[in-house]
Amino acid sequence: MNFSDKIRRVKIPGATIVVPMLIGVVINSVFPQALQIGGFTSGMINQGTGPLVGVFMLFIGASLSFKNAPKALARGGVIIATKIIVSIILSMLIANFFNNDFAGLSSLAILGAMSVANNALYSGITATYGTEIDRGAVAMTTTSVGPTVTMIVLTSSGQANIPFWEIIGSILPLVLGMILANYFPYLGEQFRGGITPVIMVLGFILGANMNFQQLIQGGIPGILLGLIVVFIGGLFTIVADKATGGSGVAGAAISSTAASAVATPAAIAAIDQSFATISTTATSQIAAAVIVTSLLTPWLTSIISKQNSLVKQAH
Repeated sequence: MNFSDKIRRVKIPGATIVVPMLIGVVINSVFPQALQIGGFTSGMINQGTGPLVGVFMLFIGASLSFKNAPKALARGGVIIATKIIVSIILSMLIANFFNNDFAGLSSLAILGAMSVANNALYSGITATYGTEIDRGAVAMTTTSVGPTVTMIVLTSSGQANIPFWEIIGSILPLVLGMILANYFPYLGEQFRGGITPVIMVLGFILGANMNFQQLIQGGIPGILLGLIVVFIGGLFTIVADKATGGSGVAGAAISSTAASAVATPAAIAAIDQSFATISTTATSQIAAAVIVTSLLTPWLTSIISKQNSLVKQAH
């Protein structure tokens, strides 16, 4: 096996958005003028985040089905609701008691990273360790996608000034995608096929608005953010899963950060300019959390699964 083949075999956590983002960072750090030559190139870099997040929400909505088993819905609802509630509590603590700066982390970073999960990772993990109910729970966990939860929490807590109709407008593409996909299966199939390409382009645009210095600044706090999402968030989701009749596997498998969360700070800043100064740092921190949680969430789930096996053998 030659060197190029070895490179191709290297698996990078969150590669779908992380690799394009790194490419964008490199170009903007070394040849920033290349991205500001005008035309569609500059238009995409300077104004592409908002439209692409909207398209992404439309496509994600197309992956949600009206038909789901009640037990799977209940389990998914419990673990994703717990995850969101914990993210809200932590973000409020940081905002109110730490002047919105806990070891370099803002409430925006906490909410953006913890309120949504990597559902593709969840599906892959539960396919190995979970039951049919655990696997089916993804139908409910996917309802928490995009920046909507973050918008609602920041607005209701007084940290942001986001008009009601802006929040409705952020949800509308998701609902529209769900309706179109469920009533017109062909459209749903085409929309779902666009999720990955949109994430890749979005990752590049996010990276093209960052540089290496900003990325490094998000490093250690970003790693800490990932640890908080997995171990603090995961602790509560595991307990909630077990308390409602589950094995804890689904609760562990949901303790990750969605790659799409990298777009949340920019989406918030586009609506409320007061977040512009911290959105770039929060973006790099969430990107680091995506990588950290992609590595640690499967490991945590495997531990819970092994503990379950040992308990069964003891009985």
